[in-house]
Parts: sequence; C-alpha cells; structure tokens
Amino acid sequence: MTRQNIYDDAEFFDGYAALRRDDSGLNSAIEHPALSVLLPDMAGLRVIDLGCGFGAACRDFAEAGASSVVGVDPSERMLDVARQIDHPSVTFVQGFAEDVDFPTGSVDLVVSSLAFHYVEDLDALFTRIWAWLDPRGLLVFSMEHPVITASPDGRNDAGWLVHDYFNRGRRDTSWFVNGVAKYHRTLGDVVAALTSAGFVLEALVEPEPSRQSVAERPSLAIHQERPSLLAVRAAVR
Repeated sequence: MTRQNIYDDAEFFDGYAALRRDDSGLNSAIEHPALSVLLPDMAGLRVIDLGCGFGAACRDFAEAGASSVVGVDPSERMLDVARQIDHPSVTFVQGFAEDVDFPTGSVDLVVSSLAFHYVEDLDALFTRIWAWLDPRGLLVFSMEHPVITASPDGRNDAGWLVHDYFNRGRRDTSWFVNGVAKYHRTLGDVVAALTSAGFVLEALVEPEPSRQSVAERPSLAIHQERPSLLAVRAAVR
C-alpha cells in the first residue's frame, strides 16, 4: 500500500517547522496538557512513540525515567532533527506506524501524538499495538477529532460546520500544501476499533483551551466552540 509521507515535502516541512517554532499550533495550548494527564509514571517503562516527529516527547519520556524509548516516524526530515537528541535510552526508527513491528508483549506504553488521523486502517493498527503491549500495558494517543476530520475545510454550502460525518474515508485537504491526506471515521468507530482489538477504554477526553490560553491567543477561541482534538487512554487488561 502506498502511503503519503507529507512531512518530507519541503514546503510542508518548512511550514510545520515554523508552526512548532513559533508555538502557533494546538500542541502546547491544548494537546500536550490533555495528553500529559493521561500518561502514567514513566519510571522503568518500555515506550514506543508512533509518529514521534522531532522527538521531543521521546527525550521527555527518557528524562522522566523510561528505561527505553523508541521513536517511530516515516519522515526522514523529522528524524534528522530527532536524531540530534543524545540520550542513551532513546532510539529512532524510520517507518510508518502501520509497517513497523515489535515482539509480542515487549512494550509497556505506546504513545502517539496527532498521528492516527493519517492512518487508513486504524482497526488493524490497534490490533497490532495490542499484541506489542505487556498484559498491563497502555495505549495513550491524541488525534484530530472526528468533528474536524469529517469536514476539514470548514462549512459546506449550507453553512453546516460539521457535514459528511457518516461518510467515512479519505479527506484531501490543504494544510501548508494542497492534497494532505487524512482519514475520517466517527467517534464511535474509534471506540469500536479499540474494543475490537481487545483494549479497555479508560479515558476519552475532548480537550479545550484554558481561559488563560485564549486570553493570550484569541485565535484559540474557536476551539472552545467545537472539539478539535481527541485524547484517549486505553488498557490491555
């Protein structure tokens, strides 16, 4: 199966790098605070970060006491930056989340930050992750909310903010460049994929910006009007 590796597109990468450098995205304002609440104590854990990007979270997990952290990302440009991290517990692997493999029961925690909306077959990926995890293992991830992936370019001609919600599948949208491929499924689909794979849902959060964040960045106000992101914690047991 041919998969899009959009982060290795030079124009896209430059735009994304600027967004992270300027802290103008949703990561620090909404996503990171929500995900951090769902993460366990890292001491001694074997961790995989799917879609690790620049690798900052991998470094943070290792510094928090994880015994090993493997960052996985398909983008060579992203990994060129990530590999500048010098920590004995951190390694990086180039590959799509759908293609990499790890031994059964060899991992305590799988983390993914804003990457699963790029995955076409989430059911299959969850099944594979479940097999990698120790019987007490956890999957903690964030992704774009189905309200957003349903109609990523905004309102339709009738003025509806959310439309085509039950029309599942690929969405080609514009973000830094045209033709960025993401995959839409409903909120129920995400939960069903988890439970079908064997996971027990422990937390499902629709994070919103704090009042302080909105006061500092008024552009975040729209994210108080509808959910932009989904954060989930699921257990093997």
